[in-house]
Amino acid sequence: MSYALELRDVRKSFGKSEIIRGAQLAVQAGERVAIIGPNGAGKSTLFNLISGRFAPTSGEILLHGQRIDGRKPYEVNRQGLSRSFQVSNLFTRLSVFENIRCAVLWSLGHRYAFWKFLAGLDDANERTEQILEMIKLDKRRDVLAMNLTYAEARALEIGITIAGGSSVILLDEPTAGMSKSETQRFIQLIRDVTVGKTLLTVEHDMGVVFGLADKIAVLVYGEVIAFDTPDAVRANARVQEAYLGSVLAEQQAA
Repeated sequence: MSYALELRDVRKSFGKSEIIRGAQLAVQAGERVAIIGPNGAGKSTLFNLISGRFAPTSGEILLHGQRIDGRKPYEVNRQGLSRSFQVSNLFTRLSVFENIRCAVLWSLGHRYAFWKFLAGLDDANERTEQILEMIKLDKRRDVLAMNLTYAEARALEIGITIAGGSSVILLDEPTAGMSKSETQRFIQLIRDVTVGKTLLTVEHDMGVVFGLADKIAVLVYGEVIAFDTPDAVRANARVQEAYLGSVLAEQQAA
């Protein structure tokens, strides 16, 4: 069976420290998967391995059945995987519209050419308008990215992530720093923009995890100790002992 994304005994060491210890994961096309675990579990490292920022020490990473481990980030992206980061990385002096348009150009076959005017690229401009509507920023299209609210900047980051048409999307703590009302709106936004796509997200807010994910992967000390539906993971004694029980108690008390 060919999965949208598959990790086979993936390991990553930095010097003598082994951060990822034989991670196994098989994500089917169209699934929404949340990766959870305690601080230091290796979640960000795992995302960096999948997206090409790091090469694994050993093991295989497959995207739609094709190995991507060890490839450069832009090569992984061109094979159909895109990611966002914990900290927004926008062109702050460009408008919302211009940020999205920059992200759609390559996927539509446009390369650098000094004799072309961006205003004349009808397909890129139309696609940009579509994405702005999807992320609810169409009325903010001419605002400079530096003048957006925090939640708007995060929405723009997601728009840039999906702009290239990738089939597999990685979101790194997309709701971090948001209020409860912003978080609820953002969960729906993520659902809307990832319809038909495969989603992996790192998230600490259990409300977001259980409200968004079809499956949950629990990473503890570099190993995936559980990968199942939210209800099954919630009831898993090993997960409760290692992580989930204390986190739920903390968030209920907050």
